[in-house]
Amino acid sequence: MNSAYSYDVHLPANMDPDKKYPAVLTLHGKGSNEKNMFGLVAPLADNFIIIGIRGNLPLGAGYQYYDLKSLGNPIREMFDEAVRELEAFIQYATEKYPIDPSKRYLLGFSQGAILSMTLALTMGNELKGIVSLNGYVPDFVKTEYPLRSVKDVSVFISHGEYDSVFPVRIGHETATYFKEQTPRLTFHLYPTDHGVSEENQFDFLNWLKQDAGLITTKE
Repeated sequence: MNSAYSYDVHLPANMDPDKKYPAVLTLHGKGSNEKNMFGLVAPLADNFIIIGIRGNLPLGAGYQYYDLKSLGNPIREMFDEAVRELEAFIQYATEKYPIDPSKRYLLGFSQGAILSMTLALTMGNELKGIVSLNGYVPDFVKTEYPLRSVKDVSVFISHGEYDSVFPVRIGHETATYFKEQTPRLTFHLYPTDHGVSEENQFDFLNWLKQDAGLITTKE
């Protein structure tokens, strides 16, 4: 099985050959790349397999997973293909690396957050959880996609109070949507624009460690 995406993989330094590991697969924002995402999750590298997935469509000096008709309006055919290919990639990575299939997480920013939430809705409890940083769920996903239950999926959503790309009301709407779908929702606002603050990073790293059973209480 081949991958439709280029990717970076970081394996724990002292891996136990008989052990399966939790995994975080990162999805970057429009015009960025997989290396820019690693810094957000590098503190997890001793305990998680970290895979940064690069969008397969060049955009300036970076990449994207799909193109847009306009802001907030993905080209449907390209978006559908990205969702299919990313589902296949998750399976590919699980077969190739010693990943615990019951502890697979997606972490995405902006376009990557949009895809992470969509994949949670299409894959259901095939994922343990997602971290969505400054994104939204396209309306056509909510109304036209075959959705699966996410009641057992852990969801961390954060949004910038001063986000100039996706206004903060979108963060509230997205959280409200998921609150109706799962009791395992964590939602935070941060005093930022379209970005990730140190406080935001600290919170989702602790959330991931706690959800994966690596710590029992928040540090």
